[in-house]
Amino acid sequence: MDHRVVVTGRGAISPLGHDWPSVLAHLKSGRNAVQRFDDWGKYRGLNTRLGVPAADFELPAHYNRKTTRSMGRVALLATLASERALADAGLLGDPLLQSGKVGISYGSSAGTPSSMSDFGRMLAELNTQYINATTYIKMMSHTAPVNMGVFFGITGRIVTTSSACTSGSQGIGYAYEAIRAGRQVAMLAGGSEELDVTAATVFDTLFATSNANDTPELTPRPFDADRDGLVVGEGACTLVLEDLEHARARGARIHAEIVGFGTNSDGQHVTQPNAATMAEAMRLALDDAGLAPDAIGYVNAHGTATGHGDIAETTATNDVFGERMPISSLKSYTGHTLGACGALEAWVTLEMMREGWFHPTLNLRNVDPRCGRLDYITGNGRLLETDYAMSNNFAFGGINTSLVLRRWHD
Repeated sequence: MDHRVVVTGRGAISPLGHDWPSVLAHLKSGRNAVQRFDDWGKYRGLNTRLGVPAADFELPAHYNRKTTRSMGRVALLATLASERALADAGLLGDPLLQSGKVGISYGSSAGTPSSMSDFGRMLAELNTQYINATTYIKMMSHTAPVNMGVFFGITGRIVTTSSACTSGSQGIGYAYEAIRAGRQVAMLAGGSEELDVTAATVFDTLFATSNANDTPELTPRPFDADRDGLVVGEGACTLVLEDLEHARARGARIHAEIVGFGTNSDGQHVTQPNAATMAEAMRLALDDAGLAPDAIGYVNAHGTATGHGDIAETTATNDVFGERMPISSLKSYTGHTLGACGALEAWVTLEMMREGWFHPTLNLRNVDPRCGRLDYITGNGRLLETDYAMSNNFAFGGINTSLVLRRWHD
């Protein structure tokens, strides 16, 4: 018997704020959070100066040297977001966390870049003086979920979803599958990423970053004919997913239901997206949810503002849903938060379903005619009532994910 999977906790550290009222106010303000980093100019050959840091936050006193010694920023963001999610779910400090019935499915593109550079210095200078007992722990690809597990004493399964831009959405999807199959009763799911110049360099080398350095308020501009690339960002988002019957038995507040997940790979090219397999991922999610395309009332796009990516994604979305589909991109506000984006976008999507208002794509003035024909939300956003929404993400390596969320009726 398949178990129904619901969201009972939400926690985030984002560029727009760290709770829904703050994020909603920022979304309605019509302003993005992009900043110019003049210090990046010291790197010869780097063209972009733009990034999107998380909004300021304070660490609680128990985040001290002992409890955080093995955490780089990417793990710290993940742990703090997870603590907020557990508190929201009413599970923070609950013995259930140490029962083996609760696990973690979480990812980031990589570990902390500064720790990686310490190993680079060792190789370049033939000297281990920069390496200590926690250097590797901070840089390893599973640093976020492992540190979360130790911090909260979680003894269930750990799934590491280090898959670049689909890390967060795969984290949610694999957690959903584990609970649906009865392997765990609850999971911490999501992703995190810290802002670092190396991430900007990855895309800059591919001529995929925005160079609108003098007008950060006008970029990125997904789907626009004049877009010039993405802007990297940072953040973390954790959803507590839980078996519905278990949640009901303990009187938990339910925020939404995960009803479908689809993931596949292009199998063709490492960096060039494929519209056909993107569309297939969406259909896999619909089939998993047992829904026809007409049931979906909104799509939260990956929407990076890259040339080929926007075209392939919107062509795929049109192929599945036709011209009627309302669509927008959160990255026009936050930039591309890489490993965190899938979780942040799923969270914002479920909140917008509850709110009945959906954010626009900022700076979208003239839709690229090469993009698929869709109902692009612009201006002041859209009042919209729907019981089902889809959140899509697509990553380097041709990894595609699609989540279907259901609005919860109390």
